[in-house]
Amino acid sequence: MMTPEEPAAEGQASGTSADQDETRVLALLDASRQSLAALSAAVALADDVRAELVALFVEDLDLIHSAAFPFSCEVGASTGLARPLSRSDLEASLARQLQRVTQAVEAAVAGRELRHRLQVSRGRVVSEALAQAGPGDVLVLGKAGLSARWGARLGSTSHSLILEAPCTVIIWDERHPPSPGPLRYFRGQAPRLPWGESLEEIAHDAPLFRGREELAPMGAEQLERFLARSRSGALLVSRETLSRLIDQEPDVLARIPIPVIVVP
Repeated sequence: MMTPEEPAAEGQASGTSADQDETRVLALLDASRQSLAALSAAVALADDVRAELVALFVEDLDLIHSAAFPFSCEVGASTGLARPLSRSDLEASLARQLQRVTQAVEAAVAGRELRHRLQVSRGRVVSEALAQAGPGDVLVLGKAGLSARWGARLGSTSHSLILEAPCTVIIWDERHPPSPGPLRYFRGQAPRLPWGESLEEIAHDAPLFRGREELAPMGAEQLERFLARSRSGALLVSRETLSRLIDQEPDVLARIPIPVIVVP
């Protein structure tokens, strides 16, 4: 049975920073249904490209510190009822989340010959995830799962990871399970993917993609309308283009119903 690595000191990632030539697939987990759906996608990708799977679980240091305030309370997502929040309650909740994540990773890799490990750290979510990611890695985020901590929209933490990660980032939307379809990209932007395949190869070999679709340059609002009813394939976009789209419409990622692959 897999045993999670011990958390490091507060503010430091456990293990060493990613500095390797080998592609790894990183899945940032928070025990939500949405992030665990992203885990399934990460497992399938790692298995398909024969990469190591690294499941990341970050015990949020900002949240832990907030429990020290005498006025701290937690509000039920469904009931709206507030109750005092203590550090001991929070630590117990994190322990339960870690247990669920550990079980989910074990279940997701069961029956596969897949190198994998669970990396546990304590610190700020963005800095911990960035410390683990290397240029050749792929970071898989659950769209709604990460949003759930900071509101209905794709939160600032998610935006930071998407725009600052040194590697390719895949944003997975659990609300719209994808099916095979075209790999879409903007004209003039056909970068290679981190596991060394060209667009032609990935569109031919990967089970998520069937063919390619080159898009004319367009703004955020037009892109949302164009993809509004899409339920298959994925959108491949450079980080520079995504930054421009987010400047035009901060919620553009939250409104695209297919996986989005962001390349540096």
